Amino acid sequence: MTAAPNSPTEIADILAFYASSGVDEALEDAPVNRFAEAAPRPVERAPAPLPSPREDKTPERPAASSGLDASKVPDAPVRTVSATAAVPDEAQATLARQMATSASTLEELRQHMAAFDGCNLKATAKNLVFADGNPEAAVMLVGEAPGRDEDIEGLPFVGRSGRLLDRMLAAIGLDRSSVYIANVIPWRPPGNRTPTPHETEICRPFIERQIELVNPKVLVNLGGPSAKTLLNTTEGILRLRGNWRVHTTASGTAIPAMPTLHPAYLLRTPAHKKLTWRDFLEVKAKLKALE
Repeated sequence: MTAAPNSPTEIADILAFYASSGVDEALEDAPVNRFAEAAPRPVERAPAPLPSPREDKTPERPAASSGLDASKVPDAPVRTVSATAAVPDEAQATLARQMATSASTLEELRQHMAAFDGCNLKATAKNLVFADGNPEAAVMLVGEAPGRDEDIEGLPFVGRSGRLLDRMLAAIGLDRSSVYIANVIPWRPPGNRTPTPHETEICRPFIERQIELVNPKVLVNLGGPSAKTLLNTTEGILRLRGNWRVHTTASGTAIPAMPTLHPAYLLRTPAHKKLTWRDFLEVKAKLKALE
């Protein structure tokens, strides 16, 4: 059994490990059902007071109870969540499609997504992670879902993965002012877990409309989930990467798409950086050919 950390250095190291793993809250002794917190709790009503024998028409005011009643203490602090948790279903997916289709600009789409409560991930996320970069850019990059740093700042790819992505872009002469970056899922899954297929399908109309509004010349799918969702394939990313595919928008526009490895994967498997380098060279050549 590993001994518990005792020195300040050991404690700092283990805390840094937890933070890099996505841990952002200390666990309590008993598990907490966050979804149950969103449901309103019934308020017990005190029984009606009996009429006073000294007054015929006006009942006496009931005596103050010794226990606390939330309905009678309006100023007491009450813990709330950012949104009511919703169980993913077809009705929510239909609503997402309607809201996405009705957006005629990126700002309208952002507002619709901020108002949408049909995805349960919104209830546990701190921020909506909409996009970063230049909406008029020729290149749009799409990842899977925000991580801890992205959730805090409300921007995609700002942690270690983001810094690596910035270096990858710089290697082919691009930066955040010349690309547009978004995610398939705009809310961080709790604990950085993998989004469920239902959650992905509910969010799909938003990212598809986002791509349609940006209308880039080239789409870069960062990682397998992004490629599978937007290219309608079940192939693994190591088979997909390096091969040009096509993303077709709802209006029928065909956009060349390059699936490649996610920066987070490259941090864990640095030997595969050379593969992504080849993919980014393909993107650079495609942009030059489209000029």
